[in-house]
Formats: sequence, structure tokens, C-alpha cells
Amino acid sequence: MQRKAIALLSGGLDSTLAVKVLLDQGIAVEALNFTSPFCTCTGKNAGCKSEAVRVAEEFKIPIKVMHKGADYLEVVRNPKHGHGKGMNPCIDCRIFLLKKAKEYMLESGADFVFTGEVLGQRPMSQRRDTLRIIEKESGLEGLLLRPLSAKHFQPTIPEQEGWVDREKLLSIQGRSRKEQFELAAELDVKNYPCPAGGCLLTEPSFVGKIRDVFDHSDELNMRDFRLLKLGRHFRIGPRTKVVLGRNEGENELLERAVQPGEATLRWVEGMSPLAAVMGETTDHLLEKAGQILLRYTKAEPGCAATLSILRDGSETELKTVNALDEAAVEALRR
Repeated sequence: MQRKAIALLSGGLDSTLAVKVLLDQGIAVEALNFTSPFCTCTGKNAGCKSEAVRVAEEFKIPIKVMHKGADYLEVVRNPKHGHGKGMNPCIDCRIFLLKKAKEYMLESGADFVFTGEVLGQRPMSQRRDTLRIIEKESGLEGLLLRPLSAKHFQPTIPEQEGWVDREKLLSIQGRSRKEQFELAAELDVKNYPCPAGGCLLTEPSFVGKIRDVFDHSDELNMRDFRLLKLGRHFRIGPRTKVVLGRNEGENELLERAVQPGEATLRWVEGMSPLAAVMGETTDHLLEKAGQILLRYTKAEPGCAATLSILRDGSETELKTVNALDEAAVEALRR
């Protein structure tokens, strides 16, 4: 009887190798890929999702892409096991993903779950003690296989039952990727992405933006986190943020992201970025947003200017003065 397993497939080297190792043992593999607004992947055709899909297509295995939703944002805001150096809840994140994987395993009739995790590779979530916590709290005790480091752990149920051959599993550990590169050559795994990259939750320059959204949100909106990768951000009220596009592509994305009751602004008298005013949009806040916008145009400082406001399909004009100096604008930056 052929056994079936669910792979957590990011599309990176480690998870790709883990899939190849089990496919070579005759296991039927189905992949899960999770997308996040905090992934550092960039580019129209790049990124974790497309890499995972590419790997799945190359190996001819089915893949399901799942989006981390508002429940994941709550994990980021208040993780049981704490944050790393930034806002990264690495242990709780792995538990969250593996709980989802277990649900999918049961739904799909698979026998176990496996990952590309390597003992000692990541300082927070891949220590021996935290790996045990993750396995226990995800509800996958005995059914979570880590093929690349399997020989550093007690045999799992798939190994005990002979579903997989433990002797063909690996004993990789540590942060060096040398063994993975050698294994990739041995297994004829090619075109894998650079192992660098990761999560914006670990980047100091990004953490302040994330905290700002958490601190000023009654209800968490995935849209607000996705937009953190775009434009220049300014906090002008407890429930109001201004985001300025840095190019026409960002202007278009911001325009599409505006929700009912929110507004966009442009300078009427010349070339202008688009300013998306998100949250509350009182007249006072719209004028403040317009003054920020004017600092990024060729409008004369101290002079009157006209702004076009589009809100809920209705266009109006606002006259204000380009009155904010650079220091005042920078004080509002997030």
C-alpha cells in the first residue's frame, strides 16, 4: 500500500530536498504552501508561492496554496512563545502552520506530515527543545517527519511502521548549507533558489511599521499589512494613515486598495504621487494628508495649491498651502 504524506513546501532548497527524498522512497506527496504579507519575496513573477508551484510542477505533485489570514495576525501580535529579535513569532508560526497541515492531512487521507527543517539551522525555531514543543503543540507527535535531520531524533511512526526507510533519511544539522548543496547534486535537484531571504518580521526597519498597524487598529485587516511593502507611510491620526506611491505601479496598487469611506489625493497643478488616505477621512485629516503629499511635488513651499480628492466615486477639490517643512513630515513617517 502506497503511503501519502503532506509536505510543507516553501520552494526553498531544504523543503525541495525533503520532498525529493520522500518521492524517491515511493511516498505519494502532496504539498502545502503558505503565503504571508511578511515574506521578503519580491517581483511580479518571483516569490515563495511561485517557487513552490514551480517545484511541485517539476516533481509532478499536487500543491495547495493557503493564505495566512487574520488568525495568523493574532499569532504575530501575541505569540504564546514570544517574539525573536523583531516581531517574529517563529515557534508559534511553525505551530500555526503545522496545525493547518494536520487538518489538511486528515481531510486528504494522508498518513503523516513532513518538513524541510534542519536541526540547529534557525536559532529560535529549530533547536531540539523547540522542535519538540512545536511537534507536541501542533498535535503531530509521532507523525511529523523531518527527513533532512531524521537521524538526530527518535524514529517517528512512519519510520517505525516501515512506511519510510530510516536508513535513507539524513543526519544534517547546523547552519552550513554545504551538505544540502552536495545532496542536491546527488539527487539531481537543480534550479533551486538562493537559500537567503526570509521574513520581514525580523527586519528592524520593518518592525516599526508593523507595530504601528497593531497599535492603531481596532480590527486587524490583512490589507493594511500587505501595503507595508509599498510606498511611504505616515501616521496622521489614531485611525488614519497616509500612504504615498513612489511610482506609477505603486499608485495603481494603492488606488485599488482603497476601501469605502477612504480617499485618494493628487496635486491638480502638476505631476504628483497618489496619496491613499486610509481609515478615518475627516476634512482636517484630508488637509493634513494633502500637505504631506505636496512635500513630494514641485509645488512652491508656502504657496496655495489645489488637490483633487476622490472618495466613494465622488471627486472634490481642496485648496491648502504647502506648509509643512521636511522635519514636520519626517516626524509623521512610519
